[in-house]
Amino acid sequence: MIPVPVVVTVLGGWCAVYLADTLLKSSNSLKASYEDWLLTYGLSVSPFHLRWQTALFNRQFYNWGRWKPKFLYLWFSIGMVFGIVAMFGSVILLGKTLLQTLTQMLTEAPKAQNDRMLQVVVSVPSSGLCLRTVPGVNLPISQLTYFFSAILISGVIHEVGHGVAAIREQVRFNGFGIFIFIVYPGAFVDLFTTHLQLISPVQQLRIFCAGVWHNFVLGVASFMVLFLLPAILFPFYYTGVGALVTEVAEDSPANGPRGLFVGDLVTNLQDCPVYNVEDWNSCLGDISEKSQVGYCVSAATLQQLSFPARVYRRLDGTVECCSNNSLTDICFSYSNKLDSHMYACLPARKVIEASKVCRTNMDCHKDLVPSFCVTPSLENQTRLIRVKHPPHIDMLYVGHPMHLQYTVSLSSFVPRQNFLSINLPVVIETFCKYLISLSGALAVINAVPCFALDGQWILNSFLEATLSSLIVEKQNRELVGFLILLAGSALLAANVALGLWMVTAR
Repeated sequence: MIPVPVVVTVLGGWCAVYLADTLLKSSNSLKASYEDWLLTYGLSVSPFHLRWQTALFNRQFYNWGRWKPKFLYLWFSIGMVFGIVAMFGSVILLGKTLLQTLTQMLTEAPKAQNDRMLQVVVSVPSSGLCLRTVPGVNLPISQLTYFFSAILISGVIHEVGHGVAAIREQVRFNGFGIFIFIVYPGAFVDLFTTHLQLISPVQQLRIFCAGVWHNFVLGVASFMVLFLLPAILFPFYYTGVGALVTEVAEDSPANGPRGLFVGDLVTNLQDCPVYNVEDWNSCLGDISEKSQVGYCVSAATLQQLSFPARVYRRLDGTVECCSNNSLTDICFSYSNKLDSHMYACLPARKVIEASKVCRTNMDCHKDLVPSFCVTPSLENQTRLIRVKHPPHIDMLYVGHPMHLQYTVSLSSFVPRQNFLSINLPVVIETFCKYLISLSGALAVINAVPCFALDGQWILNSFLEATLSSLIVEKQNRELVGFLILLAGSALLAANVALGLWMVTAR
């Protein structure tokens, strides 16, 4: 749930802004000067919506719009084709997403979602932003800076596309602006509507598709930076040697004197080598899915270390044979020729540090010394994981593997010099991922043939350009467009409603 202080702060802030605006506009002595001030700075205030518009950037927009006309013609023509394809593709994508969501809702055990994927949840007019990401619900507070910065940059690039394309098509450009809707930032351009209506449908398509096209290009550019980041940062950071710990949460089970610390380099999880963060996640996933590995212990060592203990079964059927007060001993199970269910309470570190990993006794029979494969007897989802982070002593972690994944932050980039920040590559990586996700989502959702989104104008111009000879009456073409927009809006609204339900109700 969204934290109550955040809700109170947002609602209180907007109430204060709207109350101040109302009082100033109702004051006989201050009304004229206040309205002049708003007009001078291009500001407008309405409930949960603050807008700023300026003509300061008009000259720059005109310079961009008149730069290399042939190149811009080709650029925005490609964007027009992309926008039309995206319009049809977005309908297919939303339809598929809706079916998957309905299927997931009807199943008793819903399929796990990819937390990295951003899906439909809330629509913001003008920016067209629709995502299944709600700050404070399934978006960490620490990620808000990335989230809102990526939204703003994606919105600005989107509107720059519209503005430059409009100037290229000889449409008058009145100004550029930024707005805040509740907590979501966005951007807009003010174009002369009469000029837009006078140009041909194909020219209109170049303008209306330019925003979607620029968001797609921004997403591709961000992906390229993310892909080439090891090469870009090579003079300062090296990769492929392990996963560098950048943060350990205070409540993490990896905390402690023999745990992980910022700056540690993890090289192995059990017998799974770790060369980067992807390996870390992959190894933890494998450890979670597979059964607990065992460790080869000689018969003499087993007899020396073990001591008599009472054996009892847990509620899930697993066996415990150590005292609940012990912090260093773990119950191990093993089998011999006479009995396949032997248990021994052993000091975990002494058993593991000098042992090799095994699955059965056969894995331990390579040496002449009689040995057994002893396996930690733990609850079903609990694992004993040996984490190597030289030159420090190995960390022995007992718990669910995903708890370790969620509470430890790592980076694949290791600084070549001590004065270099270990967080810089993480910041660049995270920001690129947000740009890819949010700019891509903005491109897809804005292309949907839906009222108040770019898809509405793309559809209308597309129908005018393609159906004028088939449907002569303009009213009939408008009726066809209206019905398609109605269906597209219903499809988007259904995704939004179900997306909100999936985020908040589950």
